[in-house]
Amino acid sequence: MTFGTFMAPFHRVGENPTLALERDLELIEWLDDLGFDEAWVGEHHSGGWETIASPEVFIATAAGRTRHIRLGTGVVSLPYHHPYMVANRMVLLDHLTRGRVMLGVGPGALASDANMFCIDPERQREMMDESLGVIMQLLDGSEPVTCETDWFKLRDATLQLRPFQKPTLPVAVASVQSPAGVLLAGKHGASVISLSVPRDTIRSTSLKDQWAIAEKEAAEHGKTVRREDWRLSVGCHLAETREQAFEDIRVGAGQVVTEYTGGTNGNPIPDVPANEIVDYMVENNQWIVGTPDDCMAGIERLQEASGGFGGLLLRAEDWAPRDKLHRSYELMARYVMPQFQGSLTGIIDSQQRSASMKESLQANRRAGLTRATETYLARPQ
Repeated sequence: MTFGTFMAPFHRVGENPTLALERDLELIEWLDDLGFDEAWVGEHHSGGWETIASPEVFIATAAGRTRHIRLGTGVVSLPYHHPYMVANRMVLLDHLTRGRVMLGVGPGALASDANMFCIDPERQREMMDESLGVIMQLLDGSEPVTCETDWFKLRDATLQLRPFQKPTLPVAVASVQSPAGVLLAGKHGASVISLSVPRDTIRSTSLKDQWAIAEKEAAEHGKTVRREDWRLSVGCHLAETREQAFEDIRVGAGQVVTEYTGGTNGNPIPDVPANEIVDYMVENNQWIVGTPDDCMAGIERLQEASGGFGGLLLRAEDWAPRDKLHRSYELMARYVMPQFQGSLTGIIDSQQRSASMKESLQANRRAGLTRATETYLARPQ
């Protein structure tokens, strides 16, 4: 299993935005040091909380501060951009990072963004489909692309640079509420990034339903989708005790849900007091909060609910002081990730074999010490 972060990000209105962006970069550096696999960075243009307007620019900056972690757009809102420019920027980043980038796409999550750009919300997912089809052709590069829609045109278009990664850079489609994301992923054989608990604002669905749609669509288009490439994004915070973890984020969790999710975006929120939001979200299996053992149990629940997935993305939240946030990721890296990545197999086996032979090993040790002592005493004095 891979582990990473899904960085929208979420920063409360009223604080210094420059310092908030610096904390985001600092967090990715910390994840790189801890051995996390990837970080996905969002694109938003309104609402006041999610302040990264260009994930590509942010990724270019983060790439210069890190060594190993893979960096993805989480996501580029395709209706906001000409598809040629999306493909061109990502291929450039692919070369500049020596193959560490991933392209994540979506229709655009914020209604306020679409409203500013005069984009018809009913067309956003269709526009995403039109755009990704062209992007995949451009990344393939086997022939020039000519295309005309009601919002972009291309004539004999090719990319000067071809992807650094072979055959191409990884592509993922976000899936939140509608089936559009998993349909599009299946159509192109792309990977999927899902919320751990899908929202049912319009249509009730489940993780297993989402994957079944992706598999069916892939089969109809002669493509395949792999569970190993399916990522789930979930809110998560860890501490040494369950009580400490809850108290770390009790105030911050209430603020982000009541002030942003409900108060700014108008989305439905739990009908509980703000200081009980964290309890509600954990009880309803929408967040994982507690100790590393609680986290491992939560991941197993998600595996059961989904039928199996390959990557866990922790939503980057600003709901606790920096030291507690960084400690949470450290606990994840030290105690949770090894359990799902096989890195403890040899260590545990070695310890168990040694423990099973400890009596005979100690007897051999004592025999060696006795022989050495006797040999010494037998020397002429």
